[in-house]
Amino acid sequence: MKDSIDFEAPIRDILREIEDHSSFSGKESSRELERLQQKLKKTREEIFGKLTRWQKALVARHPMRPNTLEYLGMIFDDFVEMHGDRRFADDPAIVGGFASFNGRPVAVVGHQKGRSTKQNIHRNFGMACPEGYRKAIRIMRLSEKFGRPIFTFIDTPGAYPGIGAEERGQAEAIAFNLREMAEIRVPIIVTVTGEGGSGGALGLGVGNVVNILDFAIYSVISPEGCAAILWSDQTKTQEAAESLRFTSADLKELGLVDTVIPEPSGGAHADPGLMGATLRHQLEQDLLRLEGMPPEDLVRLRYEKFRKMGAFLDMA
Repeated sequence: MKDSIDFEAPIRDILREIEDHSSFSGKESSRELERLQQKLKKTREEIFGKLTRWQKALVARHPMRPNTLEYLGMIFDDFVEMHGDRRFADDPAIVGGFASFNGRPVAVVGHQKGRSTKQNIHRNFGMACPEGYRKAIRIMRLSEKFGRPIFTFIDTPGAYPGIGAEERGQAEAIAFNLREMAEIRVPIIVTVTGEGGSGGALGLGVGNVVNILDFAIYSVISPEGCAAILWSDQTKTQEAAESLRFTSADLKELGLVDTVIPEPSGGAHADPGLMGATLRHQLEQDLLRLEGMPPEDLVRLRYEKFRKMGAFLDMA
């Protein structure tokens, strides 16, 4: 699988130089490595500081971007995964279960993509079927029963549009999750870590707090899908990306997300450990703010938060 994007070519070249010099020793080699590290930092800042919306979408889809299970390993302890929706099957495109967060028992649910082609086929490229959403809400309801906060991680192109998924009630499963998540009486903290695609993302996205990573995207449709519908022309994909306004900065401006979480220079895939530490800190702050809130207030504020979305003032 391709592990970089075309515009990352200068970064890739510098990394090769660093790798070549790493085997040498001596003062001159150390100075050269230091020079290359500074050049790498500057190049990353220059490239990632002026990305178009389409390029940010490519970063959100980066094949080496940390996935839900990797964040689980960096942020939570003692994770016990739960399987199956108790109706049809287990869906590997969504992972979830119970874990410990700073000594506090919590539930974690998220979309899961693979690294290799084989893994992505197994995970259906992070595109969940109805049984995935039903598994997710089963875990959330159990978490509510035992008073445990819920963390969800969104990273999907969208819900799987296959015939079997539609026959088993894809739309109903997502709609059911929206209603049920709105009424859950424990804190729900949502983070968009990569792609947030349409209803497939929203099926895990109703929370008291909605965070998004700096280079993640969240949209009603993909740029490719938008170009196909509006223009029947895939060459219009970049134009569609500009029109969709789906970047973290756009969403913050529109009031659709609460916090934009900064990524390391070069994106989350450039330094997964630092990204995990940054995300962990943000989740700590969010949970601290919500933990002592009465259940009635959690439900009311969550409802009001989503009711406000899409409101506008007519200045005419």
